[in-house]
Amino acid sequence: MNKKKTAANKPQEEKIRLDKWLWAARFYKTRALATEAIKGGKVHLNGQRFKPSHHSEIGYSLRIKKESIEQTVLVLKLSGKRGPAPIAQTLYEETAESISAREKRSQERKAIFEGMPQHTVKRPSKKDRRKIIQFKQAQHD
Repeated sequence: MNKKKTAANKPQEEKIRLDKWLWAARFYKTRALATEAIKGGKVHLNGQRFKPSHHSEIGYSLRIKKESIEQTVLVLKLSGKRGPAPIAQTLYEETAESISAREKRSQERKAIFEGMPQHTVKRPSKKDRRKIIQFKQAQHD
């Protein structure tokens, strides 16, 4: 007997919504944030926009843009449960091009801020407070 496998008789583990998978893979803290990102065009599936309810499959390529970080990952495993980070990292693999581009952008950002002075905010010392008080009194006189 040669039976065709349809979407209706696939095991439940093979039918995971992409917003749920993104949450389980720890790209977003909540499913609501994952859904917002998908609706806002921050996540692309194989180069195209999609709905949050779209089902994920092994081998899909996702481009995820979060703040200034952009990653391209391949779906390796499906899971609808959010687990520890080391397990979540086994659900996907970041492409080599994505890793190199991310590292390049990181180095560029570091180079931009390298020459700038770092300001340290600290509380005024007793001497500084005395000067502030004298300055304020001089303003009122």
